[in-house]
Amino acid sequence: MPPTPRSASGPVEFRFSRMERLLRGHRVRTVSVDGVAAEFVTDPALVRRVLVKDDKHYGKGELFQKARILSRAGLLAQDDALHRHYRRLAHPYLRTAAVTGHVPVMEEIARDTVASWRPGQPVDIQAQMCRAASGIALSTLFGALPRETSNMLGEHLAALSWEMIRKPLYGNAARSQQPTRRLAGAFTGFRSLLASCVAGRLNSPDTAAGYLSALLTDTGRDGTPALSADQICDEAVMMLTAATVTTASVMSWALYLLAEDPLVEEKVLKDLAQTAGAGAGGVAGVRSGHGQGPPGYALRFLMEVLRLYPPVWITCRKTLSGVTLGEHAFPAGTHVMFSSYLLHRDPGRYRDPHRFDPDRWLSIRPTAQDASYIPFGAGARGCVGEAFAWRELEILLGAVAREWRLTLRPGSRVRAAAHTTLHPQRLLMVPQPR
Repeated sequence: MPPTPRSASGPVEFRFSRMERLLRGHRVRTVSVDGVAAEFVTDPALVRRVLVKDDKHYGKGELFQKARILSRAGLLAQDDALHRHYRRLAHPYLRTAAVTGHVPVMEEIARDTVASWRPGQPVDIQAQMCRAASGIALSTLFGALPRETSNMLGEHLAALSWEMIRKPLYGNAARSQQPTRRLAGAFTGFRSLLASCVAGRLNSPDTAAGYLSALLTDTGRDGTPALSADQICDEAVMMLTAATVTTASVMSWALYLLAEDPLVEEKVLKDLAQTAGAGAGGVAGVRSGHGQGPPGYALRFLMEVLRLYPPVWITCRKTLSGVTLGEHAFPAGTHVMFSSYLLHRDPGRYRDPHRFDPDRWLSIRPTAQDASYIPFGAGARGCVGEAFAWRELEILLGAVAREWRLTLRPGSRVRAAAHTTLHPQRLLMVPQPR
């Protein structure tokens, strides 16, 4: 895209290496995104101010729409009070204690996914990870469904998620209010199936239906339903898709990086064997100091994957009132953006920042006060499903790595694509039994 710094040299395409050079030495610098001025923040302390300390002065930005075609209610509501309300509704189904109860379902779906692979037959890893993550999201957040219904929803959710992963964030296609034909078709197909399920439960909500049940039974102060049937459906689509696209993108990078280094692969397998069933605990446990000693190797591996390839790689906020960032004062209505990709590769924080090194996390411990590592965001609008995601990633990693050794097809070159998520442009891998 742009964003590009304003300069006499004219606009340049968004390339991470070029942006790193152009932004180096600037805590805040004016850029242009599709012709719209924005302030690009590179200082982790200032990013934390935007996300945490002064978050009430910032609303959702408009430069990167991401999932806005899916829902404008619930968790994506512009109004902070509404957003907090739906975070509270979702939290009981995503907190650590609830995630523990989801583990058997996660493991079963992960095993079923990899059991369908055949030795020597190339596998589209991103499609398969969409399949696994969509099944997990449906089963844990939507409750028990008839097998045929669940399978149909899963297939359509996986297709929608893959189209969302590839959705452009900039340029004419992103500015258009109309999604691409393929995305529109995938959205319509999944939403129509989901709407039938929602309609069937409106009059008799199933208390075991997870977040869907919470949406169906949510009421306003006057006791009437807080959301219409259409809004409930849109919110469910958004939640299920968000849970799928991020996991699929991260797992695709994880399996690629595992195949690239046999020594790393060996260490991951050894750690998974030693900690089977224990649960990695995620970065939340590391930040809180829970557990003995440093994080295990499998967790360090996943932490490093998320450092180099955070799925939500760029974020925009819009000031609701006048703000000060460092030595800069900005009026209300200013677009403020930052990139977790660039923050995670800051040479001032990470030695040899572009090198994949899980052992760097033996000496570096991320903290809630440090915005130089924010793969799930931070503050009031950070990812509500972080604990869920860490456990799911560990289970999927173990299910694949224990059964299969993956290799790239000869002559393959994997490139990063910066779309709705940061994902491999194309990732075909060949499985062989261990």
